[in-house]
Amino acid sequence: MRRGALRGLALLAVAAALVVGAGAGARPTADPGVTSTSVLLGGTVPLTGEAAAFGAVAPGARAFFDHVNARGGVHGRKISYVYYDDAYNPANTVQLTRRLVEQDRVFAIFSGLGTANSLAVRDYLNAHKVPQLFAGDGSQAIGRGHARYPWTMGFLMSYRGEGGVYGKTLVRSRPRARVAVLYENTDLGRDMLTGLTRALAGKGPRVVARQAYEFTAADVGAQVATLKASGADTLMLFATPKFFVQAIVSAHRLGWKPRLYVASVSIEPGIMAIARTNAPELTRGALSIAFVKNPNDPVWAKDRAVALYRSIMRRHNPNGRPSDVYHWYGMTVAWTMVETLRKAGRNLTRASLLRAARSLDLPDNPFLLPGIRLQTSRKDYRPLEHVYLYRYDNEQWVRASPLLHARG
Repeated sequence: MRRGALRGLALLAVAAALVVGAGAGARPTADPGVTSTSVLLGGTVPLTGEAAAFGAVAPGARAFFDHVNARGGVHGRKISYVYYDDAYNPANTVQLTRRLVEQDRVFAIFSGLGTANSLAVRDYLNAHKVPQLFAGDGSQAIGRGHARYPWTMGFLMSYRGEGGVYGKTLVRSRPRARVAVLYENTDLGRDMLTGLTRALAGKGPRVVARQAYEFTAADVGAQVATLKASGADTLMLFATPKFFVQAIVSAHRLGWKPRLYVASVSIEPGIMAIARTNAPELTRGALSIAFVKNPNDPVWAKDRAVALYRSIMRRHNPNGRPSDVYHWYGMTVAWTMVETLRKAGRNLTRASLLRAARSLDLPDNPFLLPGIRLQTSRKDYRPLEHVYLYRYDNEQWVRASPLLHARG
Protein backbone atom coordinates (compact mmCIF):
# COMPACT_ATOMS: atom_id res chain seq x y z
CA MET A 1 0.00 0.00 0.00
CA ARG A 2 1.33 3.41 -0.88
CA ARG A 3 2.46 5.82 1.82
CA GLY A 4 -0.28 8.40 1.05
CA ALA A 5 -3.00 5.81 1.46
CA LEU A 6 -1.54 4.69 4.77
CA ARG A 7 -1.51 8.25 6.00
CA GLY A 8 -5.13 8.74 4.95
CA LEU A 9 -6.21 5.64 6.88
CA ALA A 10 -4.34 6.84 9.94
CA LEU A 11 -6.07 10.21 9.82
CA LEU A 12 -9.47 8.51 9.49
CA ALA A 13 -8.67 6.33 12.50
CA VAL A 14 -7.71 9.34 14.60
CA ALA A 15 -10.87 11.17 13.55
CA ALA A 16 -13.00 8.16 14.42
CA ALA A 17 -11.33 7.88 17.81
CA LEU A 18 -12.01 11.54 18.50
CA VAL A 19 -15.67 11.14 17.58
CA VAL A 20 -16.05 8.08 19.81
CA GLY A 21 -14.22 9.80 22.64
CA ALA A 22 -16.37 12.89 22.32
CA GLY A 23 -19.52 10.79 22.31
CA ALA A 24 -18.46 8.82 25.38
CA GLY A 25 -17.55 11.88 27.37
CA ALA A 26 -20.35 14.19 26.23
CA ARG A 27 -23.01 15.22 28.73
CA PRO A 28 -26.66 15.16 27.68
CA THR A 29 -28.21 18.51 26.88
CA ALA A 30 -29.67 19.92 30.10
CA ASP A 31 -33.38 20.62 30.39
CA PRO A 32 -34.30 24.31 30.24
CA GLY A 33 -34.11 26.25 33.46
CA VAL A 34 -31.48 24.18 35.23
CA THR A 35 -27.70 24.54 35.54
CA SER A 36 -25.17 23.18 37.99
CA THR A 37 -25.79 26.22 40.21
CA SER A 38 -29.41 27.24 39.62
CA VAL A 39 -32.96 26.09 38.92
CA LEU A 40 -35.72 28.36 37.64
CA LEU A 41 -39.34 27.79 38.63
CA GLY A 42 -42.30 29.76 37.32
CA GLY A 43 -46.00 30.25 37.91
CA THR A 44 -49.03 32.50 37.75
CA VAL A 45 -51.09 33.89 40.64
CA PRO A 46 -53.96 36.38 41.00
CA LEU A 47 -52.24 39.49 42.30
CA THR A 48 -55.26 41.48 41.11
CA GLY A 49 -58.87 40.69 40.25
CA GLU A 50 -61.63 38.72 41.94
CA ALA A 51 -59.28 36.36 43.80
CA ALA A 52 -56.48 38.78 44.66
CA ALA A 53 -56.55 37.57 48.27
CA PHE A 54 -54.76 34.44 47.05
CA GLY A 55 -51.91 36.50 45.63
CA ALA A 56 -49.89 36.36 48.86
CA VAL A 57 -49.17 32.68 48.21
CA ALA A 58 -46.42 33.51 45.70
CA PRO A 59 -44.33 35.97 47.76
CA GLY A 60 -44.65 33.59 50.71
CA ALA A 61 -43.22 30.78 48.59
CA ARG A 62 -40.46 32.95 47.17
CA ALA A 63 -39.45 34.07 50.67
CA PHE A 64 -39.01 30.43 51.66
CA PHE A 65 -36.92 29.72 48.55
CA ASP A 66 -34.75 32.74 49.42
CA HIS A 67 -34.32 31.31 52.92
CA VAL A 68 -33.18 27.99 51.45
CA ASN A 69 -30.85 29.78 49.02
CA ALA A 70 -29.22 31.65 51.90
CA ARG A 71 -28.27 28.24 53.28
CA GLY A 72 -26.75 26.92 50.08
CA GLY A 73 -29.82 25.94 48.06
CA VAL A 74 -30.58 22.36 47.08
CA HIS A 75 -27.61 20.23 45.94
CA GLY A 76 -25.70 23.48 45.41
CA ARG A 77 -28.42 25.01 43.21
CA LYS A 78 -30.10 28.31 44.10
CA ILE A 79 -33.84 28.39 43.41
CA SER A 80 -35.22 31.30 41.40
CA TYR A 81 -38.97 31.74 41.20
CA VAL A 82 -40.66 34.08 38.74
CA TYR A 83 -44.42 34.59 38.82
CA TYR A 84 -46.87 36.74 36.88
CA ASP A 85 -50.31 38.13 37.66
CA ASP A 86 -53.02 36.25 35.77
CA ALA A 87 -55.86 38.03 37.65
CA TYR A 88 -57.47 34.58 38.06
CA ASN A 89 -58.36 34.67 34.34
CA PRO A 90 -57.58 31.37 32.56
CA ALA A 91 -56.93 33.18 29.27
CA ASN A 92 -54.19 35.17 31.00
CA THR A 93 -52.85 31.98 32.58
CA VAL A 94 -52.40 30.45 29.12
CA GLN A 95 -50.58 33.45 27.70
CA LEU A 96 -48.32 33.90 30.72
CA THR A 97 -47.51 30.20 31.04
CA ARG A 98 -46.38 30.16 27.42
CA ARG A 99 -44.16 33.12 28.23
CA LEU A 100 -42.69 31.29 31.21
CA VAL A 101 -41.93 28.17 29.17
CA GLU A 102 -40.90 29.65 25.82
CA GLN A 103 -39.27 32.94 26.81
CA ASP A 104 -38.20 32.62 30.44
CA ARG A 105 -37.47 28.92 29.84
CA VAL A 106 -38.44 27.76 33.30
CA PHE A 107 -37.61 24.28 34.51
CA ALA A 108 -41.07 23.66 35.98
CA ILE A 109 -44.38 25.36 36.71
CA PHE A 110 -44.95 25.58 40.44
CA SER A 111 -48.04 26.21 42.59
CA GLY A 112 -50.44 27.71 40.08
CA LEU A 113 -53.76 28.77 41.62
CA GLY A 114 -57.27 27.97 40.45
CA THR A 115 -58.80 24.87 38.92
CA ALA A 116 -59.86 26.51 35.65
CA ASN A 117 -56.43 28.13 35.40
CA SER A 118 -54.58 24.87 35.97
CA LEU A 119 -56.76 23.01 33.48
CA ALA A 120 -56.28 25.73 30.87
CA VAL A 121 -52.53 25.03 30.62
CA ARG A 122 -52.46 21.31 31.40
CA ASP A 123 -52.56 20.08 27.79
CA TYR A 124 -49.81 22.48 26.76
CA LEU A 125 -47.49 21.63 29.65
CA ASN A 126 -47.95 17.88 29.27
CA ALA A 127 -47.34 18.08 25.52
CA HIS A 128 -44.01 19.77 26.29
CA LYS A 129 -43.26 17.51 29.28
CA VAL A 130 -42.94 20.45 31.64
CA PRO A 131 -43.70 19.52 35.28
CA GLN A 132 -46.80 21.30 36.59
CA LEU A 133 -46.43 20.64 40.30
CA PHE A 134 -48.42 21.33 43.45
CA ALA A 135 -51.16 23.43 41.91
CA GLY A 136 -53.51 24.99 44.44
CA ASP A 137 -56.30 22.68 43.40
CA GLY A 138 -58.32 19.74 44.73
CA SER A 139 -60.54 18.97 41.74
CA GLN A 140 -61.26 15.51 40.41
CA ALA A 141 -60.12 16.68 36.98
CA ILE A 142 -56.59 17.33 38.26
CA GLY A 143 -56.41 14.75 41.04
CA ARG A 144 -57.63 11.83 38.94
CA GLY A 145 -56.22 12.88 35.56
CA HIS A 146 -52.69 11.56 35.98
CA ALA A 147 -53.00 8.63 33.57
CA ARG A 148 -53.50 11.04 30.68
CA TYR A 149 -51.61 13.99 32.18
CA PRO A 150 -48.67 12.55 34.14
CA TRP A 151 -46.80 15.87 34.34
CA THR A 152 -49.57 17.60 36.35
CA MET A 153 -50.07 17.28 40.11
CA GLY A 154 -52.22 19.29 42.53
CA PHE A 155 -51.55 19.87 46.20
CA LEU A 156 -54.88 20.32 48.00
CA MET A 157 -57.09 17.61 49.43
CA SER A 158 -59.98 16.52 47.23
CA TYR A 159 -62.79 19.07 46.98
CA ARG A 160 -65.21 16.15 46.96
CA GLY A 161 -63.50 14.90 50.10
CA GLU A 162 -63.96 18.30 51.74
CA GLY A 163 -67.66 18.32 50.88
CA GLY A 164 -67.88 14.78 52.21
CA VAL A 165 -66.39 15.81 55.56
CA TYR A 166 -69.11 18.46 55.95
CA GLY A 167 -71.81 15.95 55.02
CA LYS A 168 -70.59 13.33 57.47
CA THR A 169 -70.39 15.98 60.19
CA LEU A 170 -74.02 16.92 59.58
CA VAL A 171 -75.14 13.29 59.63
CA ARG A 172 -73.59 12.87 63.08
CA SER A 173 -74.55 16.19 64.62
CA ARG A 174 -77.74 17.44 62.94
CA PRO A 175 -79.58 14.56 61.27
CA ARG A 176 -82.63 16.73 60.49
CA ALA A 177 -80.72 19.62 58.94
CA ARG A 178 -82.20 21.38 55.91
CA VAL A 179 -79.24 22.44 53.82
CA ALA A 180 -78.82 25.27 51.31
CA VAL A 181 -75.69 25.47 49.14
CA LEU A 182 -74.12 28.44 47.39
CA TYR A 183 -71.39 27.16 45.09
CA GLU A 184 -69.03 28.51 42.48
CA ASN A 185 -69.90 27.10 39.06
CA THR A 186 -66.44 25.61 38.56
CA ASP A 187 -64.91 22.28 39.51
CA LEU A 188 -64.24 23.73 42.97
CA GLY A 189 -67.90 24.35 43.79
CA ARG A 190 -69.36 21.45 41.82
CA ASP A 191 -66.97 18.91 43.34
CA MET A 192 -67.69 20.10 46.89
CA LEU A 193 -71.42 19.85 46.19
CA THR A 194 -70.99 16.32 44.83
CA GLY A 195 -69.05 15.25 47.93
CA LEU A 196 -71.68 16.77 50.21
CA THR A 197 -74.67 15.18 48.49
CA ARG A 198 -73.04 11.76 48.38
CA ALA A 199 -72.29 11.90 52.10
CA LEU A 200 -75.88 12.92 52.92
CA ALA A 201 -77.69 10.53 50.58
CA GLY A 202 -80.40 8.70 52.55
CA LYS A 203 -78.89 9.55 55.93
CA GLY A 204 -81.18 12.28 57.29
CA PRO A 205 -79.99 15.78 56.40
CA ARG A 206 -81.30 17.04 53.06
CA VAL A 207 -80.13 19.59 50.51
CA VAL A 208 -83.30 21.63 49.98
CA ALA A 209 -81.83 24.37 47.76
CA ARG A 210 -78.73 25.04 45.72
CA GLN A 211 -77.62 28.11 43.82
CA ALA A 212 -74.60 28.49 41.55
CA TYR A 213 -72.71 31.67 40.71
CA GLU A 214 -70.10 32.40 38.05
CA PHE A 215 -66.66 33.45 39.26
CA THR A 216 -66.99 36.51 37.00
CA ALA A 217 -70.26 37.58 38.70
CA ALA A 218 -70.65 40.95 40.36
CA ASP A 219 -72.76 39.85 43.31
CA VAL A 220 -74.51 36.82 44.86
CA GLY A 221 -77.26 38.63 46.75
CA ALA A 222 -80.03 37.21 44.57
CA GLN A 223 -78.81 33.66 45.07
CA VAL A 224 -78.69 34.10 48.85
CA ALA A 225 -82.27 35.44 48.88
CA THR A 226 -83.43 32.37 46.94
CA LEU A 227 -81.62 30.07 49.37
CA LYS A 228 -83.20 31.78 52.39
CA ALA A 229 -86.66 31.31 50.88
CA SER A 230 -86.11 27.53 50.93
CA GLY A 231 -86.43 27.46 54.72
CA ALA A 232 -82.95 25.98 55.12
CA ASP A 233 -81.35 26.10 58.58
CA THR A 234 -77.83 25.30 57.35
CA LEU A 235 -75.82 27.16 54.70
CA MET A 236 -72.83 25.76 52.83
CA LEU A 237 -70.67 28.45 51.21
CA PHE A 238 -68.52 26.73 48.61
CA ALA A 239 -67.13 30.05 47.48
CA THR A 240 -63.89 32.01 47.14
CA PRO A 241 -63.28 34.92 49.55
CA LYS A 242 -65.02 37.77 47.73
CA PHE A 243 -68.25 35.83 47.27
CA PHE A 244 -68.07 34.27 50.73
CA VAL A 245 -68.06 37.75 52.28
CA GLN A 246 -70.84 38.92 49.94
CA ALA A 247 -72.98 35.95 50.96
CA ILE A 248 -72.44 36.66 54.66
CA VAL A 249 -73.43 40.30 54.22
CA SER A 250 -76.52 39.34 52.20
CA ALA A 251 -77.68 36.77 54.76
CA HIS A 252 -77.22 39.28 57.56
CA ARG A 253 -79.29 41.92 55.74
CA LEU A 254 -82.04 39.37 55.19
CA GLY A 255 -82.08 38.45 58.89
CA TRP A 256 -81.23 34.84 58.06
CA LYS A 257 -79.25 32.96 60.72
CA PRO A 258 -78.37 29.50 59.39
CA ARG A 259 -75.57 27.30 60.73
CA LEU A 260 -72.60 28.11 58.52
CA TYR A 261 -70.05 25.90 56.75
CA VAL A 262 -67.22 27.66 54.91
CA ALA A 263 -65.00 26.28 52.13
CA SER A 264 -61.43 26.04 53.38
CA VAL A 265 -60.15 28.32 50.59
CA SER A 266 -61.87 31.25 52.33
CA ILE A 267 -61.07 30.86 56.03
CA GLU A 268 -57.91 32.99 56.17
CA PRO A 269 -58.10 35.06 59.40
CA GLY A 270 -58.19 38.42 57.61
CA ILE A 271 -61.12 37.25 55.47
CA MET A 272 -62.90 35.91 58.55
CA ALA A 273 -62.38 39.22 60.36
CA ILE A 274 -64.20 41.04 57.56
CA ALA A 275 -67.04 38.52 57.68
CA ARG A 276 -67.22 38.69 61.49
CA THR A 277 -67.39 42.47 61.47
CA ASN A 278 -70.36 42.34 59.10
CA ALA A 279 -72.25 39.42 60.63
CA PRO A 280 -70.89 38.16 63.97
CA GLU A 281 -74.06 36.15 64.62
CA LEU A 282 -73.33 34.08 61.49
CA THR A 283 -69.59 33.57 61.83
CA ARG A 284 -69.76 32.43 65.47
CA GLY A 285 -69.75 28.64 65.41
CA ALA A 286 -69.02 28.41 61.67
CA LEU A 287 -67.32 25.17 60.62
CA SER A 288 -64.61 24.42 58.09
CA ILE A 289 -61.60 22.18 57.62
CA ALA A 290 -57.92 23.00 58.00
CA PHE A 291 -54.58 21.35 57.30
CA VAL A 292 -52.04 24.13 57.98
CA LYS A 293 -51.16 25.74 61.27
CA ASN A 294 -52.43 29.26 61.85
CA PRO A 295 -49.48 31.46 62.87
CA ASN A 296 -51.91 33.91 64.50
CA ASP A 297 -53.31 31.33 66.91
CA PRO A 298 -51.86 31.54 70.43
CA VAL A 299 -51.81 27.74 70.58
CA TRP A 300 -48.80 27.88 68.22
CA ALA A 301 -47.07 30.79 69.97
CA LYS A 302 -44.03 28.68 70.88
CA ASP A 303 -44.03 26.52 67.76
CA ARG A 304 -40.65 26.37 65.98
CA ALA A 305 -42.26 26.58 62.55
CA VAL A 306 -44.02 29.81 63.51
CA ALA A 307 -40.75 31.29 64.75
CA LEU A 308 -39.08 30.26 61.48
CA TYR A 309 -41.94 31.72 59.45
CA ARG A 310 -41.75 35.08 61.19
CA SER A 311 -37.99 35.16 60.77
CA ILE A 312 -38.27 34.41 57.04
CA MET A 313 -40.97 37.05 56.59
CA ARG A 314 -38.84 39.70 58.34
CA ARG A 315 -35.77 38.94 56.26
CA HIS A 316 -37.13 37.93 52.86
CA ASN A 317 -40.62 39.46 52.61
CA PRO A 318 -40.55 42.54 54.84
CA ASN A 319 -43.47 44.20 53.05
CA GLY A 320 -45.75 41.20 53.52
CA ARG A 321 -48.17 40.77 56.43
CA PRO A 322 -47.14 37.82 58.63
CA SER A 323 -50.77 37.55 59.76
CA ASP A 324 -51.81 36.65 56.20
CA VAL A 325 -52.07 32.85 56.23
CA TYR A 326 -51.85 32.74 52.44
CA HIS A 327 -48.15 33.61 52.95
CA TRP A 328 -47.95 30.65 55.30
CA TYR A 329 -49.60 28.38 52.74
CA GLY A 330 -47.05 29.56 50.17
CA MET A 331 -44.25 28.42 52.45
CA THR A 332 -46.03 25.11 53.04
CA VAL A 333 -46.00 24.36 49.32
CA ALA A 334 -42.48 25.76 48.83
CA TRP A 335 -41.17 23.45 51.58
CA THR A 336 -42.70 20.54 49.70
CA MET A 337 -41.10 21.67 46.43
CA VAL A 338 -37.69 21.97 48.08
CA GLU A 339 -37.94 18.42 49.41
CA THR A 340 -39.02 17.21 45.98
CA LEU A 341 -36.00 18.90 44.37
CA ARG A 342 -33.80 17.29 47.01
CA LYS A 343 -35.28 13.88 46.30
CA ALA A 344 -34.82 14.39 42.55
CA GLY A 345 -31.07 14.25 43.11
CA ARG A 346 -27.99 16.07 41.91
CA ASN A 347 -28.49 15.09 38.26
CA LEU A 348 -31.64 17.18 38.06
CA THR A 349 -33.89 16.73 35.06
CA ARG A 350 -37.58 17.26 34.48
CA ALA A 351 -38.00 13.50 34.43
CA SER A 352 -36.18 13.03 37.74
CA LEU A 353 -38.30 15.78 39.31
CA LEU A 354 -41.48 14.03 38.17
CA ARG A 355 -40.25 10.70 39.56
CA ALA A 356 -39.57 12.39 42.89
CA ALA A 357 -42.95 14.15 42.96
CA ARG A 358 -44.85 10.91 42.52
CA SER A 359 -42.96 8.99 45.19
CA LEU A 360 -43.19 11.37 48.16
CA ASP A 361 -43.47 10.32 51.77
CA LEU A 362 -43.07 13.44 53.89
CA PRO A 363 -44.30 13.17 57.49
CA ASP A 364 -42.58 16.29 58.79
CA ASN A 365 -43.65 19.37 56.83
CA PRO A 366 -43.45 21.84 59.75
CA PHE A 367 -46.15 24.11 58.35
CA LEU A 368 -48.83 21.41 58.36
CA LEU A 369 -50.96 20.47 61.35
CA PRO A 370 -49.64 17.56 63.45
CA GLY A 371 -50.26 14.11 62.03
CA ILE A 372 -50.70 15.20 58.41
CA ARG A 373 -48.40 13.37 56.03
CA LEU A 374 -47.74 14.13 52.36
CA GLN A 375 -47.69 10.96 50.27
CA THR A 376 -47.88 10.22 46.56
CA SER A 377 -47.35 7.32 44.19
CA ARG A 378 -47.55 6.66 40.46
CA LYS A 379 -51.26 5.92 40.97
CA ASP A 380 -52.01 8.52 43.64
CA TYR A 381 -51.34 12.15 42.73
CA ARG A 382 -52.97 13.68 45.80
CA PRO A 383 -50.24 14.58 48.33
CA LEU A 384 -52.73 15.78 50.94
CA GLU A 385 -55.58 13.56 52.12
CA HIS A 386 -56.11 14.28 55.83
CA VAL A 387 -57.61 17.33 57.55
CA TYR A 388 -59.17 18.47 60.82
CA LEU A 389 -62.61 20.01 61.36
CA TYR A 390 -62.37 23.48 62.92
CA ARG A 391 -64.97 25.74 64.56
CA TYR A 392 -64.78 29.56 64.54
CA ASP A 393 -65.36 31.24 67.91
CA ASN A 394 -65.23 34.78 66.47
CA GLU A 395 -61.61 35.08 67.55
CA GLN A 396 -59.84 31.95 66.32
CA TRP A 397 -60.47 28.73 64.50
CA VAL A 398 -60.52 26.00 67.18
CA ARG A 399 -59.93 22.34 66.43
CA ALA A 400 -63.17 20.34 66.65
CA SER A 401 -62.26 16.81 65.54
CA PRO A 402 -59.56 14.18 65.36
CA LEU A 403 -57.72 13.65 62.08
CA LEU A 404 -60.20 13.01 59.27
CA HIS A 405 -59.84 11.45 55.85
CA ALA A 406 -60.82 13.79 53.00
CA ARG A 407 -60.40 11.58 49.97
CA GLY A 408 -63.06 12.00 47.31
